[in-house]
Amino acid sequence: MATLSFEGETHGELVVKVRRWLASLEGEEAGSMTAIQAVQQGAELTKEALRIIASAAPEPVAQSEVVKALTNAGYKATDATRQALVDGLDSVEEVTGGSVVKLARDASKAAVYQMNTAVARQILKSLRR
Repeated sequence: MATLSFEGETHGELVVKVRRWLASLEGEEAGSMTAIQAVQQGAELTKEALRIIASAAPEPVAQSEVVKALTNAGYKATDATRQALVDGLDSVEEVTGGSVVKLARDASKAAVYQMNTAVARQILKSLRR
C-alpha cells in the first residue's frame, strides 16, 4: 500500500507543503498561489501570531479577561479583513473575467525575471574586475 506523509511544526507549514505537492501534480509552479489564497494564508498567520503572543504572556496575564478579549478582537478583525479582501478580489475577478488578476500575476513574473537579469549583470561586472 502506498503512503504519503508530510512533516511540519505548524499547521501552516503542512498546508504549504501539501499545496506545493498538489501543484506539482497539476503542472503548476510550486510557489504560485492565487491572490485569495495569499490573503487567506496571511490571515491564518496573523491569527497564529496572536495566539503565540497571548500564550507567551505570564499565566496570570494570559488568563486575564483583557488579554482574552483583545485576542478575540484580533481574530474577529483578521477574519473581517480577510473576508472583505476576498469579496473584493472576487468582485474584481467577476467584473473583469479574471483578466486583472492574470495581468498582475504576469507582471509580477516579468518583474522577477527583470530583477534577476539585473542582478546577474551586476554579478558578471564584479567577476570581470
